[in-house]
Amino acid sequence: MPVRMSELLERTLPPMGYEMVDCDLSASGRLVRVFIDKPGGVNVEDCAQVSSHLTHLFAAEGIDYERLEVSSPGLDRPLKKEADFVRFDGMEAKLKLREPIGNSRRVKGILRGVDAGILRLETVEGTHAIPLAHIYKARLVPKIEWRNTK
Repeated sequence: MPVRMSELLERTLPPMGYEMVDCDLSASGRLVRVFIDKPGGVNVEDCAQVSSHLTHLFAAEGIDYERLEVSSPGLDRPLKKEADFVRFDGMEAKLKLREPIGNSRRVKGILRGVDAGILRLETVEGTHAIPLAHIYKARLVPKIEWRNTK
């Protein structure tokens, strides 16, 4: 994603009450995907409001694209910034690492805080201290609860 697009979204979305979770730009630059969140989650109306605003903004900024998609990050929300790891403390996450722990670059566990750029991750093997810089990708593990309505 071009820096200009990222900076524009980071300046625009917070005053509207949204966080930019991620943004993808297709290789051809014709498709722009923006993932937004807010406390309590986003709904269809939020996505429509942001889409309308960004359509006008992109026209004013001369950003050429063919299609814009605005959506929620989903239940398996990506964790990109240190603030994400702090916000979702106590939740389960899957991480892909740049450097292995033991002999694995994939690890799953409970987020147990961040201090000075070091994530504490509780796994079945124990608690690991992982520098955020060593995390290639991280996503929440969705918690789906089934309720018997009978």
